[in-house]
Amino acid sequence: MSDPQRYLALITDQPIDRAAAEAFVMTAADGALVVFEGVVRDHDHGESVHALDYEAHPDAQGFLAAVCAEIAQASGLRVAAVHRVGALTIGDVALVAAVSAPHRADAFAVCAQLVDLVKERTPIWKRQHLATGTTEWVGL
Repeated sequence: MSDPQRYLALITDQPIDRAAAEAFVMTAADGALVVFEGVVRDHDHGESVHALDYEAHPDAQGFLAAVCAEIAQASGLRVAAVHRVGALTIGDVALVAAVSAPHRADAFAVCAQLVDLVKERTPIWKRQHLATGTTEWVGL
């Protein structure tokens, strides 16, 4: 993996500290900061959702770190990704991804790539609690 000082990767069962992710990626050379927050919404595929449970594979932290390292190395930018697990309710933040860069175009592009790869490669699944009283797993 690349230099861990260039990326922050964390899976936590606590509310995500967005300010800490921002502070980690920002440097005096950067003129752009892009932060993505994945927020629990009240619906999915036409169904009302009232809560989610996120569960992570025991090796999920390693997968998340590998994604962050890859993005940091390929882009030369500082990146952070923090994913929450456990019981979340509507409006809770499940994922924070942050990237800083000298210019906005790079920060936007790298942040989008970071979020896509986190969702694609990190083994974290969600169980949606639907208003009908049923549950469904997403991402298995």
